[in-house]
This record gives sequence, structure tokens and C-alpha cells, in this order.
Amino acid sequence: MIKGNWLLNDLTTSYSGEPKVIPIVGMGGIGKTTLAKEVYDNKSVLHRFDIRSWATVSQQHNRKEILLCLLQSAIKMDDSVRMKGEEELADMLQKSLKRKRYLIVLDDIWSCEVWDGVRLCFPTEDNAGSRILLTTRNNEVACYADTENLSLQMDLMGPDESWSLLKSAAFSSEALPYGFEAVGKQIADECHGLPLTIVVVAGLLKSKRAIEDWESVAKDVKSFVMNDPDERCSRRTWIAEGFLKLENDLEGEAGKCLQELVDRCLVLVCKKSLDGTKIRSCKVHDLIYDLCVREIQRENIFIMNDIVLDQSDSVWGPLSMQKMRPFKRVTGDEFFYCRNGLYRALLTPVHRQLRDHDNNDLLKQTHSIFSFHLKDSFFPPFLKSELIHFKLLKVLELRHLGIGNFPVQILSLIWLRYLSLLCHVCLDIPREICRLWNLQTFIVQGLSPLVKINVPEEIWGLTQLRHLKLPAFYLPDCPSGSADKGSHPKRPRVYILRDCPTKSADKGRHLQQPRLYFPNFPSRSVDKGRHLDLSNLQTISYLSPLCCKEEVIMGIQNVKELGISGYETEINSIRDSGILNNLVHLQQLETLSFMWCSKLFPESARAFPATLKKLKLERTSLSWSYLDIIAELPNLEVLKLMDDACGGKEWHPIVRGFNKLKFLLIEGNYLKYWKATNDNFPVLERLMIRSCRNLKEIPIEFADIYTLQLIELRKCPPKLGESAARIQKEQEDLGNNPVDVCISDPWVMFGESYYDSEEH
Repeated sequence: MIKGNWLLNDLTTSYSGEPKVIPIVGMGGIGKTTLAKEVYDNKSVLHRFDIRSWATVSQQHNRKEILLCLLQSAIKMDDSVRMKGEEELADMLQKSLKRKRYLIVLDDIWSCEVWDGVRLCFPTEDNAGSRILLTTRNNEVACYADTENLSLQMDLMGPDESWSLLKSAAFSSEALPYGFEAVGKQIADECHGLPLTIVVVAGLLKSKRAIEDWESVAKDVKSFVMNDPDERCSRRTWIAEGFLKLENDLEGEAGKCLQELVDRCLVLVCKKSLDGTKIRSCKVHDLIYDLCVREIQRENIFIMNDIVLDQSDSVWGPLSMQKMRPFKRVTGDEFFYCRNGLYRALLTPVHRQLRDHDNNDLLKQTHSIFSFHLKDSFFPPFLKSELIHFKLLKVLELRHLGIGNFPVQILSLIWLRYLSLLCHVCLDIPREICRLWNLQTFIVQGLSPLVKINVPEEIWGLTQLRHLKLPAFYLPDCPSGSADKGSHPKRPRVYILRDCPTKSADKGRHLQQPRLYFPNFPSRSVDKGRHLDLSNLQTISYLSPLCCKEEVIMGIQNVKELGISGYETEINSIRDSGILNNLVHLQQLETLSFMWCSKLFPESARAFPATLKKLKLERTSLSWSYLDIIAELPNLEVLKLMDDACGGKEWHPIVRGFNKLKFLLIEGNYLKYWKATNDNFPVLERLMIRSCRNLKEIPIEFADIYTLQLIELRKCPPKLGESAARIQKEQEDLGNNPVDVCISDPWVMFGESYYDSEEH
């Protein structure tokens, strides 16, 4: 409603200036066309413009038809006009709009090419107050056509708006019968804020006036629009499934694909990184989800089914003997009745009818398994024993299932590319992990920061590995001694043996599975010896600093994102050793995170890779003066100082630095006095301060940072907010665009201390 009022006000009160383009952007069914239609038909708009024209474009557009639609309101149409060519029609439209105040609506534009094909038809001289409305699902189109940043982004409706729309559409002017409001609000909630869904469901309810009918619709609509229980989108599983065929920058290409889906409003962003550069989680609306499921099954790409383990251990038989019963489609409230959890599976279609006794083929068709609704649950033993039957599995995502030891059955899944686990206690990775020679992503999450993972040297055999994310772990030396030839010749060379034939399910041929062998002396069965490294590795965390030796660093030298974590008690033996100076060899590194690691930091900025763009320091207890070294990093754009990253109460930068820093986060520190100038942060755009109860003020000199766009304060004392307001006013007095100030959950003074207003 607010957007409608703003748009109506703009259309009816602005009489000067060149014609403006106002894009209305949002996913299908969110109400873009409805909003445009409401203002287009408004009486005040009707009297305001000399000409109003509307053309619906759609995905399969026809330029001539668009021009004819727009001309209908501008000239008298006859057959002679309809027979003219596109260029003549474009010229006629342009002339008919000259010296007129016009309102043009181009509904449902899908591409920039459509806009290029008609924009020159709209004159800009002597047409003051004219407007062009575009509705589009594609942000790229909106940005391309909008030269004045006037885009309206449509949002999903809230609960109250949803119920109001459902009620008015289902009952019109009728009074709401007693008892209908509760079930009506339930139905509205299940439409998840999408107006099109609400209106469609209201159409079903319009002829139903019995409460039982509404309760029945409530169940049906929940089944129809039930979304995937997990909203998060993993680009790495796209890679694991083989959707992306590039050999090099797979992650970059996956990021572009995801951003394109977001720009087209097909995917909704739920959460971004603090600096706003990365999408952390996202979701699709239920209608899009339902469409995707129908399309992949119609096109014979995948079959989506659920594995429901809802029987007790005493009656559970082998999964391979359960015929078709383990695989079904679960929707709605059924999710919460899956006693042993729900596992969603993607299967490859077959072109023949499965026989009742042939469920083993069904298991072999399964490409991916994801676990849902199993928070703090343990791995069911009967599922663990059945994993061996999923011969061609590529993705195994079990991050909702706690494990006490590594399930050895996983080691038989040689085609696995993505593996995600959750451990409650410390975990030993078996030496046979090298059998998973196709593995690209290996993630283990710990329920506690004290969880440690013991990693064998055989992990160096996973040469396809791109992402290794574990709780604190020690990466042993490469078995060949080093990625650099000649080091440590006494260590055994690694050999690749070609054995363990496995039969391919699709063509009947035998495929050789390589395995690692560490001989005491040369063997005739060895084909060839070679040095191993993890040259494909893009992400690795959290490494112990003890293993940041040159030979290990050289083995992961293409990594782009690195996390290092080490407790004080662990690193006494390497204090003052300069071991972290070896990081300079990581010439592709862009993101670096430290946890603890006190007393190990390099004494010069030259020890860090010059490529570094993002740095996070957490519980590192550095002195504030050490940040003068960090300020010298030539390409640093993001700096996060979290939970006692720096000790002490005063920060007085003494060097002119941070020449490219755009984002600064200070969280959970005891900083009290901060003195700095705009020379210390010359291009800062966003300053975020959280849980800093002692900080008195933000330096007033920040008003001279012309690039500063946002100051965000959370759980900070009110005086800090007053300081931010002074900076904002100072910028206004200087005639600059004032910085936005966002304050949430302030700490409130109570006696001699602060308390969190959110907790009281």
C-alpha cells in the first residue's frame, strides 16, 4: 500500500522534468501488474495525462504487437495502420506522443532487448511530467531501463495483509461468519505472502460457506504450497551433481547462476554476509518450487522422492527388501510424523516399469540424499548399514544427524562428490578416506568449538577436493614429504594402484577405482609414483597453526579461503617461530580467518599475501597498535574484529592506511576510546559496531569520509548512537549525502551498568 501511495503521488503531483522510467520489480504473482493497474485506472491519473497506453509484453514478445497496443490509445486504428511495418508504427507512436503528457505501461518485460526496441518511441522534449511504468521479474532489466534509481521492489505480504486480501476476495462485502477467522488466517499463512496464491485460493473458498469446507481447503493448500523444509541453497551441490561443466572456476560460475536467478526474482535471498558481498542462504517461493519439481519430472531429469524411516528397529528390514515403500512423497503435516526423520532423494529416471522385487535398482538410481527435521538426532543404525546399497550416490548431506564415529559404509560410495556430516564428539577420519577419489566437498560440523577432527595423511589422495571445512584439525605433511620435490626424502612415496574394479550401472563396463598405497619398498604392482597435492582446493578451515609449515602450505597453494584456529596451550612450541610467514606463498588467497592464535602473528604486512581482500580476527587478543600492520595490506576491503580480537581500551591509528577498506566490523571488544581521521579509512562505506558497551563515541572525523554510506549499531550504549547522529548532521551541514544510521537493541543504563533491552 505504501508503494502504491508513493507511485500515485509521483504520477499526479510532478509536473516538471523529463519523462521518468519507473520499474516495478518482483517475482511472478507478487502483484506488479495489479499495482500498475490500480494507478493506471485511478481517476486522478486519468485526468492527469493526455494519453495513457498499456501493452503486455510477456516472454515471447512481438515488437509490432507492442507498438499496435500502444497506438490504440493514441490514434484512431484501422486496417491500414495494422498493415504497416514496425518502423512506420514506431514513427507514428513517437509523433503521436510529442508535446503530450503521457503514461505508458509496459507490463511483464523479460529482457533488455525489448526496452531497446521501443524506448526511442517515447519523446523526451516538451513532455514534462510523462511517466513510463515497467513491470518485470528481472532486476537486470530494471537497472538497465532505470536511469534515476526509481525502481520499486515488490515484497511478499505479511500475515495481516495476507488475511485482509483473502477475506476481501472470498467474502467481498459479506460479513465474516463466526468461527471462520482462525482457519482463514491459517489458510492465508500457508500462502506465504504471495498475492496470486491468495487470490487463487480465495476463488476456491468463495462458494464454500461451511467451516468444514474451509478446514479441508486448509489441509489441501498446505499440501499444495509446502516448500522444501531446507531453505538454504548450496552451490557446491550444483557442482557435485554435474550441473556446471566448466573445468576451472566452478564456484564463480555457480555464483553467477545463483545471482541470475535472484535477479529474475526466481530465488529470494534470506541472508547475506555482513559485508553484503555473498548470499548466505536463500529460498524459492512454494509456487516456484512446485513448478521446478513438475519440470524436472516432466523433462525426465530427476525424480524427487522421500525415504521415510518411520518403523521401529525391531520390525525394520533391509531397505533393499522393502520394495517401493521407503520411497514416497511427503507433504504438509506428514513431515512431523517421520519418527526416524525424513531424507529427500533425487533419483535418475528409468524408462521401464520397476518390478516389485527390483527395489535394488531404485537404490542404484539415487543421486542425492539430504536429511531434514533431525535436529540433535543421531544417525539411525539401520540407515548406516543401508548406505552401501546407494552405489551411484553423488551427494550425501547429513548435517542434521550427529555421529560418534565415521560411518565406514560411506567409504564404499566411490562416486560421492559432496559429503556433509555432524559430529557430537571428536572424530577420527579413517585412512581409507582416499577411496572417495571423486570427492569435491567434505564438510564436518561440530556441535562445540572444542570438537577436533583427526585427519590421516591419506587425505592428500583426494586430489579432486575443492572445499575442506572441518572443526579445528591438523593437516599432516603430504605423504611424499612435500609438494615441493626433494624435501624429506626418507618419507615414503605415494603410489596409485589400479584395482578394485566396480561395474558401471549404465553400460556394464568395469571401472578402475584408484587407491593409495604406502610401500616400504618398490613393488611390481605399482604403475607409477607421483607427488600428491591438493591443487584444486579452494577453501580450507580450520587448520591448526602447527601445520602451517612451508611443505603443507605449498601443497594447498591455490586456496582462496583459509581459516586457522589454535589454542594458547597448543601453540607454545611454535611461539616466535614465524610459522605464519609461510602464508605469503598463498598467492591466490582472498579470505583469511583467525581464531585465537595469539603471539603468532607476523611482524610485517609483507608476510601476508598481497591478494588478501577479507580478514577476520576472532579472540586473537592482539594489541590495537598491531592493526597499523594490517592497515598496510594493499587490497584489504573487509575487516572483522570479533570477540576480543584486540585487547586494550584505546585505538589510535598512527599510519595512513586501509586504502581500500570498505567494510569494518567491531564486535564484542572492550574498546573505550577511538581516535581516527578520514585519512585512516579514506574509502570506508559501512561501519558496523556490535556489543561494544564501553565505546564512548565514533570519531567525528568520520563525517569527512565522503564514501561512508551506513553506520549500524547493535547492542551499543545510547551515547554511541548520539555520536553517529552528530556525524550524520555534520555531513548534512557540509552539503553531502548524509550517512544512514541504523540502531537496534540498544544497551540501556541500569545503575552502574548496561543491560540488553531485548532481554528485559
